[in-house]
Amino acid sequence: MKAMPAMLRRRAGFLGKMALEVAYDCLEGRSGVPTVFCSRHGDVARAVELLSDLARGEPLSPMAFGMAVHNAIPGLFSIARSDRANYTALAAGTASVEHALIEACGLLADGAPMVLLVACDCPLPELFTPFEEYEEQPHAWAWLVTPAGDDALRLEWEPCAEAQAAGMPGSLEVGAFHASGARKLERCDGRLRWSWSRDA
Repeated sequence: MKAMPAMLRRRAGFLGKMALEVAYDCLEGRSGVPTVFCSRHGDVARAVELLSDLARGEPLSPMAFGMAVHNAIPGLFSIARSDRANYTALAAGTASVEHALIEACGLLADGAPMVLLVACDCPLPELFTPFEEYEEQPHAWAWLVTPAGDDALRLEWEPCAEAQAAGMPGSLEVGAFHASGARKLERCDGRLRWSWSRDA
C-alpha cells in the first residue's frame, strides 16, 4: 500500500486495503491491465454506517458514500495509478469468483493480453449474524489471468438445484484450491455446479 498516495490510502477501509495490497503486489508495476474486482458483499459495513447516519437524521459524508459503492475500490486503484484501463466490479453471491473469471475470459477474448482478477470479502456487520451461511473470514487474493498455457485452470458448469453446505466463503474456497495445488474442486451454489480443474 506504500505505492498509493497517503491521501487516497486513507479513503480505503479494511476491505479496500486488503484488496489494494494484493492488486499492487500482483501487477508488479504493470499498467494498462484491465481489472475485474469481485466481492460477494463489498464494503457493507460502510453502507450500514451510512444508513445508520441517515436513520438518525445525520448528514451523509460524500466521501463515505463514494467509497461505499461496489466499484469504489477498483476506482481508487485506477485513480491512484493514473491508469485508464477498463475495470469492472461485480457481486454474484457465492459464485462471485466464477463469474469474475468468466468476465476476465471475455476481456481476454476481446484482445486484452492479461486481466487482473481481485477477490475479497470481510465478515458482515453483527446485525447480519442471523443470516450468515458460514463464518466469514477476511481475505483477499489476486490473479493475473492470461490465455491458457501448460498449467491452465479449467472451469466448467452445469445445472445444480441443490446448494451444498458451505464451510467457507466461495472466494476463499477457490483461493485455497488454487494455492493448495489440488487437482479438482466442485461447488454448487443452488443454481449451478462449478467444476474447477487443472490441466497440468
